[in-house]
Amino acid sequence: MTAITLDRVRSAHPGSGPLSASAVFVGRSLRHSLRDGEGLVLAIALPVMLMLMFTYVFGGAIDPSGGYLDFVIPGIIVLCSGYGAASVAVSVNRDVTGGAMQRFRTLPTVAAACLVGHVVASVLRNLVATLVVLGVGFLLGFRPSAGPAEWLGVVGIVLAWIIAVTVVFAAIGLLASSPEAANGYGFAVLFLPYLSNAFVPIDSLPSWLAPVAAAQPVTPIVDAIRALLLGTDPGLQPLWAIVWCVGIVIVGGVIVAWRFPRR
Repeated sequence: MTAITLDRVRSAHPGSGPLSASAVFVGRSLRHSLRDGEGLVLAIALPVMLMLMFTYVFGGAIDPSGGYLDFVIPGIIVLCSGYGAASVAVSVNRDVTGGAMQRFRTLPTVAAACLVGHVVASVLRNLVATLVVLGVGFLLGFRPSAGPAEWLGVVGIVLAWIIAVTVVFAAIGLLASSPEAANGYGFAVLFLPYLSNAFVPIDSLPSWLAPVAAAQPVTPIVDAIRALLLGTDPGLQPLWAIVWCVGIVIVGGVIVAWRFPRR
């Protein structure tokens, strides 16, 4: 009887379907982002500031030939995605611990659409932030030699990485006990680009750290983006990048599916 009653309630609200509800929650998350102007600006400004610092402060020492900007831009793109998605962990945890999720569960719609809204809104924000980073890179002198096919591959890999890291932060938001804890756990993910070849070649790392950098997901993602943008042979790196992203999404999705009903 409960299932029949719930079906009747949902049928009486045609706007409460999964797609309509997800669209509503995407709009909700985007409005929250616009209201949190400082967080949105910081998510964009911080990667740009890091790019300026690495290029003009460390770039001369790392690459005296002056080509460090071309080397570092792909790493900044990946780093930007992490900073932009980090707010998802806090937002999801606030919904869970603040009582909003309990309210959503009483509505004649799928409560998990709230998570879809957070993820989709984060992907849109990160795409905008990536365009800003690329724009600043062009102003600094970045001149990629990628053709239309290479640019399409770059967009696909960046989009896959953004989705993967956003799902990870959504899972962190469900696992953490408070927004502060969610924010702290997220920093572990943000450190991954620093332990890769995003800013320095792997062969310049200590012998004990180089295998760690080579075996983590950010390295093939950065390698693939760098090769496609600069017109060099990417080898199998784009394939490994997509495999890593799909694997991360699957693991994160399993954690979300397991944890969400229990919160």
